[in-house]
Amino acid sequence: MNIVGVGTDLVEIERFRLAMTRRAHLSERLFSDDERAYAFRHRDPAPRLAARFGAKEAVMKALGVGLGAFKLRDVEVVRKRGGAPVVALYGKAAVLADERGVSTWHLSLTHTDSMAMAVAIAVG
Repeated sequence: MNIVGVGTDLVEIERFRLAMTRRAHLSERLFSDDERAYAFRHRDPAPRLAARFGAKEAVMKALGVGLGAFKLRDVEVVRKRGGAPVVALYGKAAVLADERGVSTWHLSLTHTDSMAMAVAIAVG
């Protein structure tokens, strides 16, 4: 087992909330139906969506690519039965991961009232 890449991202929740307010369909463009459903079950979905946005960026960084390499919806944060977040890849993100020999992902998400953070580790 070897580490193919590590990515992190930090998201200001208020800035993210403002972007979602200004662009009514932003959440549909960035997140899967399941990601949105999970976040909107909570009184304030912004911290959970911001953490998931950070996860998408962290995965890009772990793969060594930047914005535009694949659609953000090609990375989905799903939850294991116990609640732990897991990375699911589709489309071009899945192809890039396969080309780089990634077989497993480790993902950690956290947030405070003001910041959301994600760490993604790609393992081959």
